[in-house]
Amino acid sequence: MSFGTSGAQMNFKRNKKDLSADGQMTLLEHIAELRGRLVKVVLAIVVGSVIAYLIYGPILSFFTQPYCQISPNGHCQLYVTGPVDGFALRIKVSGYGGIFIALPVILWQLWRFITPGLKDREKRYALPFVLSSMLLFIAGAYVAYITFPHALSFLQSAGGSQLRQIYTPSSYLSFIFLLMAAFGASFEFPVLLVALQLAKVVTPKKLASWRRWAIVIIVTVAAVVIPSSDPFSLFALAIPLVLFYEIAILIGRVLLRDKSNTKIRRRKVADKAGTAS
Repeated sequence: MSFGTSGAQMNFKRNKKDLSADGQMTLLEHIAELRGRLVKVVLAIVVGSVIAYLIYGPILSFFTQPYCQISPNGHCQLYVTGPVDGFALRIKVSGYGGIFIALPVILWQLWRFITPGLKDREKRYALPFVLSSMLLFIAGAYVAYITFPHALSFLQSAGGSQLRQIYTPSSYLSFIFLLMAAFGASFEFPVLLVALQLAKVVTPKKLASWRRWAIVIIVTVAAVVIPSSDPFSLFALAIPLVLFYEIAILIGRVLLRDKSNTKIRRRKVADKAGTAS
């Protein structure tokens, strides 16, 4: 009985070894690799959070700068209402800052994890998509940051001159973070359109024919997405999205043309090889 059990174990090890030899990872190897990469991501976030904790002052000054631009005499203090609110805010900012600082490591570990499962053609597009997504998100967040003073000024004036604004750090930072996240996510719009064209879900010609309705939908969605609901932020988001729509159509045409030319060249090579044989 023990001999049979031993033989089964040896057979299992041999099958596992055979699966690894043909270039494919087993389930246990995938889990082990995922665990290792998650550990690296967590360590990167911890290190980034420590760095953000140490430079908490400059980070807070950076995010309160839009408030200071519209405040009379530069009085832009934020007020806490509890004894532990200041420390809780520092921990919260450190956590978000740690994720942002560790973002290159997070994306790199994600890229290294999914690369073995991609084909050569998919690898060709994957890295540009990841880099463009990251750059567009940062660009969108920056647009939200530079337009935030106008949005905040509009919201303050909407309440009337009889009101005096006193902001808590939690409400103020949550608002600016939400606005930057909304702009950053919206700026991923062209990446989605290009991906849909490459997947042949839509064509550049079809997107071009939808242009008028697309503009209406973009403006409507922008009005719903932005938390401030002010006209300045609305146009600051809608105008780039309309431009991105046109740019995505041009990129789709170029990529699909290159893809078609590649197929034609391969077909000609195959035909020549068949004729020679």
